[in-house]
Amino acid sequence: MAEILDVTSPDDPRLDDYTRLRDVELRKSLEAERGLFLAEGEKVIRRAVAAGYPVRSVLTTRRWLAALADVLDPLEAPVYVVSEEVVEGVAGFQVHRGALASLGRVELPPTAALLARARRVLVLEDLVDHGNVGAIFRCAAALGVDAVLLSPRCADPLYRRSVKVSMGAVFAVPYARMTEWYDGLAELRAAGFRTLALTPDQSAAPMDKVDLADRAALLLGSEGDGLSSRWLHEADQAVCIPMSAEAMDLGVDSLNVVAAAAIACYALVR
Repeated sequence: MAEILDVTSPDDPRLDDYTRLRDVELRKSLEAERGLFLAEGEKVIRRAVAAGYPVRSVLTTRRWLAALADVLDPLEAPVYVVSEEVVEGVAGFQVHRGALASLGRVELPPTAALLARARRVLVLEDLVDHGNVGAIFRCAAALGVDAVLLSPRCADPLYRRSVKVSMGAVFAVPYARMTEWYDGLAELRAAGFRTLALTPDQSAAPMDKVDLADRAALLLGSEGDGLSSRWLHEADQAVCIPMSAEAMDLGVDSLNVVAAAAIACYALVR
């Protein structure tokens, strides 16, 4: 049974998990140190709890207690009830989605265990924008991708903005982080995956024309530079999303990484 506690000061140490949410560097170090992440909004909190993440605490206002009662009642965690002014004082901005929850992280599976259960996989190389990572997870969940692998330098899917943009899809798609980048594709190949490197180069094979193997992994590169030359070279095949001649004439020769991911995922699971 959750313990409902009124808190009146933004400086109350019990609210430390929620402090300065817009300070990216502070949040990354704090969350890593405490092994936590934050979920924002009723729907996302529900999905995080349903996915089995342990709840450390919930921060909300009194008017949202009734809407969240079925989620909060079974929790063995404190629920801090505050005014909207206190929420803004702690978080650094107005929280419009009703509540914040602090949840404990769980250990990620080894990549080998994840690959053993998958047929269609996304591999993200050095995507550093949390919003883009969250949006790609939402694409993966919506279109039926089995799993996501992250390069060592890829942004954290459980960072608050990633979770928010994904609408909780980061809880629905299994993912793992590679322990090394340089030989990362060797493990995919050993597990029987055909690796497809998505590139804006229009001389590559059109994504929707590729003869997909039983197991296929689609590689997506960073927001600015795309895939590294090593991964492009190591992949089994380079693939592209064909641009129209009219677009090319106007100098539009590529899509942003989220739009490209959505189209490519559709082709991957066709």
